[in-house]
Amino acid sequence: MLTVARQTGHILYRIWFHILVAVPIILFLPFLVVFATRESWYPQFFWMARNLWAKPILYGMFCWPKVTYEERLVKGSSYMLVANHTSMLDIMLMLAVSKNPFVFVGKKELVNIPLFGFFYKRVCIMVDREDTQSRTGVYRRAQKRLQQGLSICIFPEGGVPEEHVVLDNFKDGAFKMAISHKIPIVPMTFLDNKKRFSFTFLSGGPGKCRAKVHSFVDTEALKPEDTSTLRRSVREIILNDLINKS
Repeated sequence: MLTVARQTGHILYRIWFHILVAVPIILFLPFLVVFATRESWYPQFFWMARNLWAKPILYGMFCWPKVTYEERLVKGSSYMLVANHTSMLDIMLMLAVSKNPFVFVGKKELVNIPLFGFFYKRVCIMVDREDTQSRTGVYRRAQKRLQQGLSICIFPEGGVPEEHVVLDNFKDGAFKMAISHKIPIVPMTFLDNKKRFSFTFLSGGPGKCRAKVHSFVDTEALKPEDTSTLRRSVREIILNDLINKS
């Protein structure tokens, strides 16, 4: 059972996180609004989100990123970025890992978050997982973004798993899209974010946030019927890393 002092510490740590999320947005609001108004200006928006928002949050939480690469992202190339999802820090760590501009595909409910939701609606691809038409529209919007030279990021568990689950089953969306657009999949393992800042309220604390960027999975020769095999193989890469390095 947590002591009163530790409970208070966890609460203050959570409050500090939300302050760090809000302050850069408020400080750079005019620039962010301008860069969010046109898709052609998205790389500038991404640079600000990566360097003036995500990194200050990670370091401000004393959760310094430590990234190891089996293969490096090539500037100007498009990828499908996938990782396990256990923490609100996953968004910031993904931004810290990739210098290549990418667009998140995420659930539409996040648009309801004050301030953050304003930009989320304008620069991310939203999906209603209960609506077939919405899921179909994601492919069309993703194709447009890929044609602009951007990458796509999806957390393929489709949500945050229960606390005791190491890695939930993956949804097909990211893998269907990668095969359809013939872009490499970049599997990533986020090893510490659950420990640093999970969705369990009275938990978390400072420390390193390790990310492992695995060798890319080529999709050039794959067909739609290979989706299940691809999904399972990518999940196994991430799961093995979580088990071996937990």
